[in-house]
Amino acid sequence: MTMTTLAESFAFSQTSLRDYSDCPRRFQLRYALEQPWPAVESEPLLERERSAELGRRFHQMAQQHTLGLPTDQITASAGQPDLVRWWRNYLNVPPRDLPSTLRRTEVMLTAPLGKYRLAAKYDLLALEPGRRAVIVDWKTEHKRPTRAQLLTRMQTRVYRYVLVQAGASLNGRIANPQSITPEQVTLIYWFAEYPTEPEALRYDAAQYADDAAFLTQLVSEIVVRPEAEWPKTQDENRCRYCVYRSLCNRGITAGTGDDSDIEDDIDVQLATVEEIAY
Repeated sequence: MTMTTLAESFAFSQTSLRDYSDCPRRFQLRYALEQPWPAVESEPLLERERSAELGRRFHQMAQQHTLGLPTDQITASAGQPDLVRWWRNYLNVPPRDLPSTLRRTEVMLTAPLGKYRLAAKYDLLALEPGRRAVIVDWKTEHKRPTRAQLLTRMQTRVYRYVLVQAGASLNGRIANPQSITPEQVTLIYWFAEYPTEPEALRYDAAQYADDAAFLTQLVSEIVVRPEAEWPKTQDENRCRYCVYRSLCNRGITAGTGDDSDIEDDIDVQLATVEEIAY
């Protein structure tokens, strides 16, 4: 039986692994077959594009602020009411007590996972080598997820695991490379619409071992699947927001943007982001 082959340079990410978990057929079409997208993801399309663009702009503003660009200059570029509100919330109620020894913004780390790589692009890493390593992820979602939902997100598993695997390369920029232990890692989700309600998810060795087993098993399952058509999700509600729904005879009309529970993450772009490999 012929197996589906991914390019040797392929790097798994939270988005691709979530696609597979949601629907193996979607992963096959998008990543293995590189099928062009025949349909829009949700309606109204213009509103969703607007929200995505505002989210990207907010991430850029937070990055500029971390890099030391004058606050007044960044503020003047806000413009849109939503962006102005998010930016005001960011300035007035930022994440508290972050390490200041080393801060890196919009950085990618990759770690080996079998014969492939697992990549994570971080909004902000704040480290105190040997003591603390804090991941901050900016979220512009209109609906705040619960702690339980955040704990089960693929992003939570991937981001914390990759930092433990590959974070020593960051420490090595200011001192002798020091490994990052799971107990040193905290992931903070900071919500632009809910600035007083960040969620801090601390890591530990048990969670790290569970993530290692889970991610390894998931990738192993993907790479041995045959070239034949992979199974579609049994939850057809997910098809409403899938660009391949017409190919799967799962409808033509897109789901509406206001009732979508899709995460607002920004997918990994390996060609355009600085990479620090393990």
